[in-house]
Amino acid sequence: MKKFLATLVLSACALSGLAHAGTVDDAVKRGTLRVGMDPTYMPFEMTNKRGEIIGFEVDLLKAMAKAMGVKLELVSTSYDGIIPALLTDKFDMIGSGMTLTQERNLRINFTSPFIVVGQTLLIRKDLQGEIKSYKDLNASKYRITSKIGTTGEMVAKKLIAQAQYHGFDNEQEAVMDVVNGKADAFIYDAPYNVVAVNKAGAGKLVYLPEPFTYEPLAFGLKKGDYDSINWINNWLLQIQKDGTYDRIHAKWFENTNWLKDME
Repeated sequence: MKKFLATLVLSACALSGLAHAGTVDDAVKRGTLRVGMDPTYMPFEMTNKRGEIIGFEVDLLKAMAKAMGVKLELVSTSYDGIIPALLTDKFDMIGSGMTLTQERNLRINFTSPFIVVGQTLLIRKDLQGEIKSYKDLNASKYRITSKIGTTGEMVAKKLIAQAQYHGFDNEQEAVMDVVNGKADAFIYDAPYNVVAVNKAGAGKLVYLPEPFTYEPLAFGLKKGDYDSINWINNWLLQIQKDGTYDRIHAKWFENTNWLKDME
């Protein structure tokens, strides 16, 4: 009986240890927080002309790593394979402008959102007046595009299903498809489109700013990592109250000085 009880106690201790292990604990022990991202999403994560990954979400992650007392390691990963990469331990968490959707939430856990965005449109300039909302694009004569694996693609196929769809591996190629007249509209998050219309539009695009979806962006972690989610959510609340969040947000959304650092 004593041996049996001892076994139960050891098993309980082992399970307790497993319950408290997670991304934050592992990062603190390792001294590095490894975050997977696809650095093509202005102004959240992008590569500047010196090859450095910069952006709003990058600065948030730097502040998060500092609060943990660890270094930040960014792991560039294609967006359509980013969840499988997390699940196979290529990095600790996803920080790549990911929308918290119910479909994704079946595979991974999410923190509280750190920002809410919505899908908007970049259309060919000659379609101004003809296309006033996404509903006007829902016809077979139109060709629409977005980035593969994103909610832009999901929304295009769900809400604009009658149009012809062709996706690309990155945002820039998809936008250029519209600039070059091969597609009629690009569907993507508002923060990206508001920059892209001037940076890549070449005077040939019109931005329709009214969002037609509700999309909370959050950090993604493996299932069951509730201790890490608790820590990150408390940290998010803290930076929203102490001015850190507002300072980082203003840097990337209230001025365009960072554009000078881009290619």
